[in-house]
Amino acid sequence: MDKDRVAGAVEKAKGTLKDIAGKITGDTKLEAEGKTQKAAGTVQNTVGGVKDTLRGDR
Repeated sequence: MDKDRVAGAVEKAKGTLKDIAGKITGDTKLEAEGKTQKAAGTVQNTVGGVKDTLRGDR
């Protein structure tokens, strides 16, 4: 498993927590940061998956 997949999953989880915290507290900036971080984590995870596929890892 590529390190980007792991790091992407972690970023996505952190983004989810920020998004939820922003919604609970009414902090739209924190909520937006969370959504951005989730998207970046998803992209990083996808890149890692592509790398795994190209190497033949599953």
